[in-house]
Amino acid sequence: MKFNSPHTVSQLAELMIGVRIVGAPDFPVSGMNEIHMVEEGDITFVDLDKYYDKALSSKATVILIDKEVECPDGKCLMITSDPMGNFNRLTRHFRPFLPATAMISPTAKIGEGTIIQPGTFVGNHVEIGKNCIIHANVTINDHSIIGDNTVIQSGAIIGGDACYFQRTKNGTFRKFESSGRTIIGNDVEIGALTAVDRGVSGDTIVGDGTKTDNFVQIGHDTHIGKHVLIGAHSAIAGVTVIEDYVSIWASVMINKDLVIGKGAVILATSAVDKSLEGGKVYFGTPVMEARAKWKEMAMLRSLPDMMEEMRRFRAEKDK
Repeated sequence: MKFNSPHTVSQLAELMIGVRIVGAPDFPVSGMNEIHMVEEGDITFVDLDKYYDKALSSKATVILIDKEVECPDGKCLMITSDPMGNFNRLTRHFRPFLPATAMISPTAKIGEGTIIQPGTFVGNHVEIGKNCIIHANVTINDHSIIGDNTVIQSGAIIGGDACYFQRTKNGTFRKFESSGRTIIGNDVEIGALTAVDRGVSGDTIVGDGTKTDNFVQIGHDTHIGKHVLIGAHSAIAGVTVIEDYVSIWASVMINKDLVIGKGAVILATSAVDKSLEGGKVYFGTPVMEARAKWKEMAMLRSLPDMMEEMRRFRAEKDK
């Protein structure tokens, strides 16, 4: 999320609790982002061992951190016992929750020729392009952006909060509050009862010409390219990149932080646990190239016959 205007580190510190600045307090900060989406000029936070090096070497200008470390050149540190809590405080300050006052917010911008069917909710600062059809009982939450000629079928939810929680030491969960947006391009079709979550602090993007079937889940900060096809009951976890012209058939599960290459085809009921090269067909749980998977399955089907032949061979040998 970008701020409306830059803020200094010392100005941000006034919005937090128990923060000590290491570095120049007049460092300008232009926005805030979680570690996977951070850009130059951003403030981010880190409180897990596996991410300390990534945060310190990232593009972030300012890092909220819960241990004493040497401040990298060109950066500023904010030492605090509660990095995530202070990051959430910034979220609540710069993008507070605004209760709705109408089914279609007076701050929403709706393009010429767009049809919005009864029962649809359009939140604050939403932008919808020209000649769209938004069917009945769709929810479009705050700060979502929808391009021209896009169709959203009934029951879809655009811009719901990210499913992003931190487990505490006593076993409970703490929410990482969402401040990002959902951006849907031109000529997109979103199927009925589909959910496209907003970014935690960046953007979730669905590219031009992409089509989804019903009951699809698209996680926070995922970037889906142009002309992608997503079958029913598929789920894509957060911070994943689906490149252009990918086909994802029904009931495919895709894990977080992966890249699915341009033109890849993932066949139905597959589970993806690693990044995939483009231009190939994949299948299975876990997924692999389809031809190799089918050979593996054929070999597995032949195992009972092979074992029976081995049993007969040993019986003959023992006579």
